[in-house]
Amino acid sequence: MTSYHTVLFDLDGTLADSVRLILDSYHHTLAVHELPARTDEQWLAGLGTPLTAQFSPWVDSPEQLQAMIATYRDYNLSHHDARVSPYPGVVEMVQRIRRAGFRTGLVTSKNHSGALRGLKVIGLEETMEVVVGADDVTNHKPHPEPVHRALDQLGTTAAGSIFVGDSLHDMYSGREAGAHTGAVLWGPFSREHLHPSAPDHWLETPDALVALLGA
Repeated sequence: MTSYHTVLFDLDGTLADSVRLILDSYHHTLAVHELPARTDEQWLAGLGTPLTAQFSPWVDSPEQLQAMIATYRDYNLSHHDARVSPYPGVVEMVQRIRRAGFRTGLVTSKNHSGALRGLKVIGLEETMEVVVGADDVTNHKPHPEPVHRALDQLGTTAAGSIFVGDSLHDMYSGREAGAHTGAVLWGPFSREHLHPSAPDHWLETPDALVALLGA
């Protein structure tokens, strides 16, 4: 069994129960800009990628893209603190991992400032040694750059690291970076959905990660 020294986490759908707010923010944005509606399932397919990627099918100019992103963020941030919470057992999981001496980092497709706000709302702002957001990298998940960036900032290597996330994009990003991967099943996606990414570990509950790490 691999001996891990570093744990990287995704945020939305992994630590933060925020997916319903994210979906509602997408729906609101299309409605405001008088664009055809999409289903939850269509939006979920791109969950874990930046807003620029999610809105790109509708935009004809950089100005239109920025307008849609502004609409999304205005709605999302105005409802954020009231509608985002940690998944049950997640706070205790991360705290145990930190107490056991593991290095920790957050790798998210949210912008850096939004990620810090999310961590604060769910009570984990002091637990991540590094935070890598969408505006910290050139290439976003599923590209390996965000994971490489977090590992470089921590001064650790991919060997002995595990990236814990809820989406295919997380799993592909971690694997391409040379890290092991842990697919959480308490988020929005099922084992069937995540199966093509062949994660190294399936994590049914937060306690399963604690047990895997021996924390």
